[in-house]
Amino acid sequence: MREERRLRVFENRVLRRVFGAKREGVKWERRKLHNEEHSDLYSLPNFVLVVKSRRMRWAGHVARMSEGRGVHRVLVGKPEGKRPMGRPRRRWEDNIKMELQEVRRGFEDWVELAQDRDRWRALVSTVMKLRVPKMRGIS
Repeated sequence: MREERRLRVFENRVLRRVFGAKREGVKWERRKLHNEEHSDLYSLPNFVLVVKSRRMRWAGHVARMSEGRGVHRVLVGKPEGKRPMGRPRRRWEDNIKMELQEVRRGFEDWVELAQDRDRWRALVSTVMKLRVPKMRGIS
């Protein structure tokens, strides 16, 4: 996904800025650290996974709200009127469904699933443990 790639690029750029260059060799020559070296130095979880899990957590919170609340209507409701030409924009609900498919749970109604806090919490932690493919050659 384009947004995930942009987030990973941003994270790598920030890590490069924080950790700086590595000095090595007899002459103490400077070189940029590779993405894998940054991930070894940086012990916090992947930024993309944090964003996904927090989005899921927030969606579960909103799904448990009453249907009359404005936030619930915006997240779950269907827009009225005529849509513009072209591919429809992705909504929050579409992102939630895509993340559920990543953990092999796309067949369930996510709003119903979110009503059970324990199952939803387990699902959010599963999203946090997903493996994000490493990107090579991005500075």
